[in-house]
Amino acid sequence: MSESPTATSKSTLREYTEAIIIALVLAFFIRTFIVQAFKIPSGSMLPTLLIGDHLLVNKFTYGVRLPFTGTVLVPINTPEHNDVIVFKYPQDPKLDYIKRVVAVGGDTIESRDKVLYLNGKPFDDKYGVHMDDTVVDRAISPRDNFGPLVVPEGKVFVMGDNRDNSYDSRFWGFVDHRAILGKAFIIYWSWDVQRPLLSLDRFQSIRFGRFGDIIH
Repeated sequence: MSESPTATSKSTLREYTEAIIIALVLAFFIRTFIVQAFKIPSGSMLPTLLIGDHLLVNKFTYGVRLPFTGTVLVPINTPEHNDVIVFKYPQDPKLDYIKRVVAVGGDTIESRDKVLYLNGKPFDDKYGVHMDDTVVDRAISPRDNFGPLVVPEGKVFVMGDNRDNSYDSRFWGFVDHRAILGKAFIIYWSWDVQRPLLSLDRFQSIRFGRFGDIIH
């Protein structure tokens, strides 16, 4: 005895519903525990990352975490010097920021006239750039002169590679490990978002040469 058209229709609908639910659960799992997409909205990480770069963040690098709380269930690695990380902005956790780790727990970090010192020695600052020759006095701003500061355990001190134009730990303090979403590792798309979206200029601005670039 064959199924009625109504029964077949219900069976097909159920199959599609189950497939959609499974796909949504998998997407949530992947985004929560494995990888997440992120785009660069500002020039604070120039020249390493350009405005309009779209990248993937490895959320598994620093361990398996509980969603929403950031509590580590299975520790794997801890943030290291020069890691590029995405994290929840301490002053507004609804915002995600991306910066480079300059100092980790137990380190002493200091800047004297734009030169970084880590634990009393000049920091091997391979990625930081200065686009402004002016040296700002510490009484005015911590941009070029700050510290020495001791980084508490369980926290990191982060800075943008564009040292003269980055709002980072120099201004608002340390990042807690629980606020770290993951480590940026690859650029999968890049274009000039300052050009009109539905325009030939936007598509002509696609930076094909950046596709697949590993982030250091």
